[in-house]
Amino acid sequence: MKRKKIKAARVIAIVSGKGGVGKTVTTVNLAASLNLQGKDVIAVDGNLSTPHLALHLGAPIVPVNLHDVLRGKNEPAEAIYEHHSGTKLMPGSIVLKDLYNLKIEHEEFARVIDDLRTKAEIIIIDSAPGLTSEAIMTIKACDDIIIVMTPNLFSVSEALKTIKIAKNFGKNIKGIVVTRARLDDNELKIENIRNLIDEPILGVIQEDDAIRASIMEKDAVVHSHPESQVAHSYMNLAKRILRVVR
Repeated sequence: MKRKKIKAARVIAIVSGKGGVGKTVTTVNLAASLNLQGKDVIAVDGNLSTPHLALHLGAPIVPVNLHDVLRGKNEPAEAIYEHHSGTKLMPGSIVLKDLYNLKIEHEEFARVIDDLRTKAEIIIIDSAPGLTSEAIMTIKACDDIIIVMTPNLFSVSEALKTIKIAKNFGKNIKGIVVTRARLDDNELKIENIRNLIDEPILGVIQEDDAIRASIMEKDAVVHSHPESQVAHSYMNLAKRILRVVR
């Protein structure tokens, strides 16, 4: 019998020019939303210095993590865990000594990501914030980039820098996700952001107390509060991304 060829996963990096914009929340909920829509997804914590992805899903300490894999102690498959929802996760280590003992090699991280391409349909990497070496490492390892930003001029400025650097590496910018939006007069209008950043706006995620509650419950908001407005926004974002990422 002829063996079925496995299609390599598309790798999407979730990046932001600055911290505090909701990048990890977006990674968690995008991965969970894609999984709810029938996709086999692995979320990878590419923020090696301050990994928070597993904290959002209630698994801060695991037997084998991404840091172990990068040090050559374990194979990538050993660091993949499945959330009760079916979403898969490759967490980093929150132990301080693991940060001290880790020499970040961009090529090794890219090798780990390439190894995952046959283990899921979509790989989503939660990047380190800003434009540090860790963030560049994630940009270099991915196929497509989604920029997360808040509706203010500081975030616009950093997003523009991030887009330029990503394009210099030949990466596809799939669009912008505007998060923590209140849609009031104290922030940039979405149309103004669209004019300032010549990239598609994939979704607008409004500030919502359901997000804070989901973090306390250590779950994605699409699981903990599926009827909330923000959950619907993330589900719609996932549908949009499935249309633009091939």
